[in-house]
Amino acid sequence: MDGARDGDVAVDTAPPVHQRSGPPAGRSRDLTKGPIGATLLAFALPTLGSNILQSLNGSINAIWVGRFLGEEALAATSNANIIMFLMFGAVFGFGMAATILVGQSFGRRDIDAARRAVGSAVGLVLGGAVVIAIVGYLFSPEILHLLATPGEAMVLADQYLRVIFLGLPAGMLLTVLMMALRGSGDAVTPLWFMALSVVLDSGLNPLLIDGIGPFPRMGIAGSAAATLIANHVSALALLGWIYRRDLSIRLRGAEWRYLLPERALAREIIAKGLPMGAQMLVMSSAGLTMVGLVNRLGVDTAAAYGVSQQLWTYIQMPALAIGAAVSSMAAQNIGGGLWDRVGSITRWGVLFNIALTGAMVLLVLLFDRSVMTLFLSDASPALPIARHIQLIASWQFILFGVTMVLFSAVRANGAVVAPLIMLIVSMYPVRLGFALGTRQWLGPDALWWSFPVGSAVNLLMAIGYYHRGGWRRGGMTVPPHPIEAQEHSQTSAEPGGRLNPSG
Repeated sequence: MDGARDGDVAVDTAPPVHQRSGPPAGRSRDLTKGPIGATLLAFALPTLGSNILQSLNGSINAIWVGRFLGEEALAATSNANIIMFLMFGAVFGFGMAATILVGQSFGRRDIDAARRAVGSAVGLVLGGAVVIAIVGYLFSPEILHLLATPGEAMVLADQYLRVIFLGLPAGMLLTVLMMALRGSGDAVTPLWFMALSVVLDSGLNPLLIDGIGPFPRMGIAGSAAATLIANHVSALALLGWIYRRDLSIRLRGAEWRYLLPERALAREIIAKGLPMGAQMLVMSSAGLTMVGLVNRLGVDTAAAYGVSQQLWTYIQMPALAIGAAVSSMAAQNIGGGLWDRVGSITRWGVLFNIALTGAMVLLVLLFDRSVMTLFLSDASPALPIARHIQLIASWQFILFGVTMVLFSAVRANGAVVAPLIMLIVSMYPVRLGFALGTRQWLGPDALWWSFPVGSAVNLLMAIGYYHRGGWRRGGMTVPPHPIEAQEHSQTSAEPGGRLNPSG
């Protein structure tokens, strides 16, 4: 689809409403209307709330692990969580692709196409998650060895990781349903069910770790078991809510066949989802390589890096929330053919990111010691190392936030390969190349300085592609249903359905 460039006069190119689909139900929100800045912020705030809760959950769990079990257990969960992010990324791209398809379908007012995209994503993601969970459970020790997990943390990491793998399918189902709801314009429902998951996970952690009351004493495996329980309860509760409120993405009757996607739709989701999932895999694999380098500096530095990552999750939350809002909002407007609004959405997203992420960086740097002592004791040798890491590397998330907005805008039209290539370049030849190439002169600081260097290069490439790339051409859409396509083909073949020249 050739859309107008930013700033062109908008024309009403939105397709007519598909009468068979009906109007959006439930909390679905039309993101193609209203003031752009206010609408984007109103949509991003519940997503930011979800991110805060998710990050708070991880931090609370890390506090329980660190306080009850010590630095070795904290280093073990840090290593295991990066592996889970890697596994998560292997199937997450399908959900991202479906979110874009859902948003564009809502922009065209085609609810049936949105449901087909949701069904296909759920089927593909659950299938992939089950396979990864089985493989990960069986080969957990080998994966941890590849990561160069410190020997004193190996047993704990294996116990934790195996249980986490078992909870992966339910966690992925919960995530895909939340993403689909955001694609439909509903950012509020995911917030409530994220809150449910956090309350269950963080509440069960100390009970299962230390065997409080009637609960068994499971040690580090108890922390993972709490996550497993929270994922299953929250996913089932969200499914029940979707059907009770008859939300737009629910499937009924003959629509259940959408869980087995048609070949054309599966091809579209896989073709766009694999590069988007690969972006997470690139970040994860680069993170794994970085953890391997950090682990070689000892348990104290590994624990310091783990605490730094906890703080980084909070710093990057505004970028992730606004990026998700930009993607959903841009997808609906692209589906409606409103290209002038897409450019404005991107500009507002950049401004919000600079302001909010900059504020987060400042707060973390001002209060880093107070926050870090939640994870480590005042006398821990890891504490000064963690503060040093924050001082060098935290500001790079301002650059990361702007890049996230630009990538979110181009992905909303299905441009996924170029961001992947740029990410690979910034992570490997740039970030890891800098870390390895300068450590002779900078020592351990080479690892920490590699973060802002990689982010700066990625931002420059993203700016160039957004302004000069061909991402506005092409695009993605839900292919016609095979039955409808056949009916349309037969109708077109009838003499009365043709426009024949006279004479």
